[in-house]
Amino acid sequence: MRIERFIVGMVGTNCYVVSNEETLECFLIDPGAYSDKMITYIRENALKPRAILLTHGHFDHIMGLDEVLAQFFVPVYVQEEEEILLKDASYNASVSYGPAYTFSGASHIKDGQVLELAGMKIRVIHTPGHTIGGCCYYIESENVLFSGDTLFHDSVGRTDFPTGSQSQLVRSIREKLLGLPEETVVYPGHMSETTIGHEKTYNPFL
Repeated sequence: MRIERFIVGMVGTNCYVVSNEETLECFLIDPGAYSDKMITYIRENALKPRAILLTHGHFDHIMGLDEVLAQFFVPVYVQEEEEILLKDASYNASVSYGPAYTFSGASHIKDGQVLELAGMKIRVIHTPGHTIGGCCYYIESENVLFSGDTLFHDSVGRTDFPTGSQSQLVRSIREKLLGLPEETVVYPGHMSETTIGHEKTYNPFL
C-alpha cells in the first residue's frame, strides 16, 4: 500500500490517495478542493480510482468532489447520518467561508461495515462528536487509520459547528479508537500523522 497526501483548500485539508502498488487501484479520502497535483499524480502513476471516502461532510473535506468526479466517475461513500451536512450549506459551513456548496448522490455506509476497495478491507468506525456522522477508516492489515477531524496529533476535532459535541467526541475516541493497536498510524484531516500509542500517552484532551 502507498499513501500520498495532498494538502488542499483554504484551511489546509489533508486529502489522501491510497493505492495498491500491485494492481494500481486506488481510492481517495476527503477531496476538500480540486488539486492539479493530485490529478497529475494519479494519471502519471497510471492509478485506477475506485471510490471516494468521506470522513465527514464539512466544506473543507468535500468541495473538490464535483471536479474530481468530472475526472473519475466513482462512487462516493459517507456515513449515513452525515447526509444532513452534505445537503445543507449552513451545516457543512461552506456558506460561512465562501460560496454555498452541497452534494447529493453519496452512498451511505454504516458503523462496522467493511468496504473492499483496491484489494484492501477498510472498516468503517463511526466516531460522532466533530459531526453527527463523522467516521474513521481502519485498514487493519496495514495498521493504518484515517481519522478525519476526529483525532489529531496531540489534539481532537473542534465541536462548535452544528451537530458537534465535545463529550461525544471524547467518548468516541476513547471507546472506539484507543483500543486499536498502539502502533496504528493515524492519518488525520489536518496536520501531521501520529500513532494511537502516542495519543493514548500524550493527548491532553483524552
